[in-house]
Amino acid sequence: MMDDGAGSIGKPSDTGAEGPTEMRTVTSNITVGALAAIAEDQFQNLVKAVVDVARGVMVVGGEMHADEEAVLLAEGSSQSDLWGINLHPEHFGTPAFIEYDSVINIRPRQGNRSRSVEDTATQGAIVALVERLVTA
Repeated sequence: MMDDGAGSIGKPSDTGAEGPTEMRTVTSNITVGALAAIAEDQFQNLVKAVVDVARGVMVVGGEMHADEEAVLLAEGSSQSDLWGINLHPEHFGTPAFIEYDSVINIRPRQGNRSRSVEDTATQGAIVALVERLVTA
């Protein structure tokens, strides 16, 4: 089995595939197929993710972006570097793959007053990170 660079967070499910998807910190790569499987287990067409644009990692598989954010904060990330996104595996390779929509993105002190990521430079950093971490 090929290492997808994603580690499990928390206690493994005792029920295997029937249990909830565990959050995974992605440090090197994850396949779009693995994301599709997570999507199927959770929201059918999307995977919630939080990216750390400074450290170059992301967490996937949480039910809420806040859960994934908490994992990265516990791993030493700075909250100002964390952005919540949704990944749509069926749109891999297109601009519709990444959706910038999360409550954790509302942070007026950084000039971001909506659930979206308003700064185009930050969007570019997110795209570059996701393109590096998610493979076919």
